[in-house]
Amino acid sequence: MAHQFFFNPYILDNLPAPTSGFDVVQDLSEPRLRMYITSRGIKTFFVRKRVHGVDKRIIIGNYPDVDIETARDAVNGVLEVASKKPVVRRKPITFKQFVDLYIANRIRRSEDSQMKLVRSINLHFAPLFDKNISNILHDDVVNVIKQIHGNAIAARMQDLLQSIFKYAIEQGYVKENVADGLPKIEQKRRVRPLNKSGVQRLVAAINREQDIFVRGAFLMLVYGFAPRSKVFSMQWEDLDFNHDLWKDWPLSDRAVVLLQDLPQDSFWLFPGRGGSHLADPRTAWKRVAHAAGVPNLTMDDVHKFMMRHLEWASDREYLRRNMNNLLDEILDVY
Repeated sequence: MAHQFFFNPYILDNLPAPTSGFDVVQDLSEPRLRMYITSRGIKTFFVRKRVHGVDKRIIIGNYPDVDIETARDAVNGVLEVASKKPVVRRKPITFKQFVDLYIANRIRRSEDSQMKLVRSINLHFAPLFDKNISNILHDDVVNVIKQIHGNAIAARMQDLLQSIFKYAIEQGYVKENVADGLPKIEQKRRVRPLNKSGVQRLVAAINREQDIFVRGAFLMLVYGFAPRSKVFSMQWEDLDFNHDLWKDWPLSDRAVVLLQDLPQDSFWLFPGRGGSHLADPRTAWKRVAHAAGVPNLTMDDVHKFMMRHLEWASDREYLRRNMNNLLDEILDVY
């Protein structure tokens, strides 16, 4: 059962994030209004409604982008819309046209992440593009999934198809979800090999690298709490050392010291070949990973490990403090 209290900005701003999964809290002023709090500290207003025999959770918006009073005022309208029977649309629409509507109305991602999703859709769903979505059969969906190599990718694309057809039902373009009933795709989950002592060995190995830019980029994977694509493409104009910020992201003390010592000879912090930024130093990374005793370690593993252990906070100063505390805890010998 959800924990109940009167929603107010002070309490919501200071709600602790769970260590894993999500928590749910409920507003006493408007009991139909609830909120998810994820382990990343993201807070989302939603309501529950049983629609046509199915329990639905309807998202209102993320806090604080949507304030408390706006969320309370939206409850009646959201529930009213959810209770309406779906409009039956008789005008045909191709799968490609509907996917474009789905992306525009349902996908909330960063620009890079959304472009990656679009490329995957164009690659794997192309056989369905020219068909009217109402004419697509269960066998068509099965054949598309069968053509995808790699269980992990196939499972994600299968989930995406189910979501697309669920939205098509809501919008009245189809009567049933032809992606339902597909057998679950078994996946072999990769075990990430990093632990605290591994990070210590990794930092020691990185510090032995001769190239100052490669060394700095690899250290920022640990100190910056950011994925490699963002680290490698860092620009000097995005840094604010007066407030220890990188765009809107706080910089740990170790990151500030590291970045201030880099030569400012380029538009990029970590310049690569041809005037662009560092792209894929796989040889150097392989050398570092072997020296650290974790030869199968990827750069993505580092980011995942740091974010998994970081205590999230919506306030930038608190988040920065948590970054420093975690780095001190892990790298106490340095």
